[in-house]
Amino acid sequence: RLRQHYYNFPPLCGTASCNAYKEHMARLGFIGPWRRCYLAAQNAFKIKTKKIVVKHVLAERMQACGLGWIGAGQMASAMAKGVVEAKIFAKGDVIASDKSTAQLESFSGLVGCLVTTSNVEIVQKCPIVVLSTKPAVVPIVLREIYEEVKAKNPLVISIAAGVSIDTMEALLPKSTRVVRVMPNTPCLVGETASAYAMGANATANDAEVVEKLFGSCGQTFKLKESLMDAVTGLSGSGPAYVYMMIEAMADGGVRMGLPRAVALKLAAQTVFGSAKMVLSTGEHPGLLKDKVASPGGTTIAGIHALEQSGFRGIIMNAVQAASERSKELSEVKKSKM
Repeated sequence: RLRQHYYNFPPLCGTASCNAYKEHMARLGFIGPWRRCYLAAQNAFKIKTKKIVVKHVLAERMQACGLGWIGAGQMASAMAKGVVEAKIFAKGDVIASDKSTAQLESFSGLVGCLVTTSNVEIVQKCPIVVLSTKPAVVPIVLREIYEEVKAKNPLVISIAAGVSIDTMEALLPKSTRVVRVMPNTPCLVGETASAYAMGANATANDAEVVEKLFGSCGQTFKLKESLMDAVTGLSGSGPAYVYMMIEAMADGGVRMGLPRAVALKLAAQTVFGSAKMVLSTGEHPGLLKDKVASPGGTTIAGIHALEQSGFRGIIMNAVQAASERSKELSEVKKSKM
């Protein structure tokens, strides 16, 4: 209405025009001198026009500057939520595809973003495409989106475990920028520990994009792809080792008379707080350990028991075993693709 009234009564010179405008604005409920009425209408029109322009820009960004996820599982949903909450992308700039309507409903409900069943549409709209499907599905998806990738040349980021950069580059146009990322499950609570490796065509700007996206839900580190199996053995499988430790500590507390619910929370909070101490202080874990272990005290007695059982060696062996198994599985996947 304000825009219509503005055009009906433009700022013309002359008393008649001014009086007519004053009377017209008075009928609309404006009060005060005619100049104030005019400015109020004009400012309101500008505000409304600005909103229309902003909406138009956002619509263009959704088509030309979006973030797309192929695969809308739990990890994709959690990371997309982190990106939106960190205001790296607005909700309207994020879209996900999946063949499962249940997954799409879950993604949309958690993140509040757009969804589709078309993988090709993701590439059409988004210059950043994240592959978050199961590893076995990656070759099928890459063949499906090949032509659109060739036409649009998006940055392709993969979080599919065990799928090498060489494998993806072989299934995509030669100029495609590919980045492989290995996150872990604590991304579901915004605390992932991830590492990424750059493909042959990936740029320094692409690295910044990856660090912003995955840094929004934890910490990420740039490494050579040859170290990704070690990352899998440490941070990829690591949450399971920590869960076992928390469970064992809680069992120890129960053994000594604590209620299980209390013992479990004490154990989990102790691990959480200790990890936070390492990250926030920057001090070596050995130094922090020494600060807790007073001479002849309870803590050094517990540490002695751990050392007698080969605690350090057991953890190191677990990381080594998981890393070697990751390498074996990667070779099997590569041969099948």
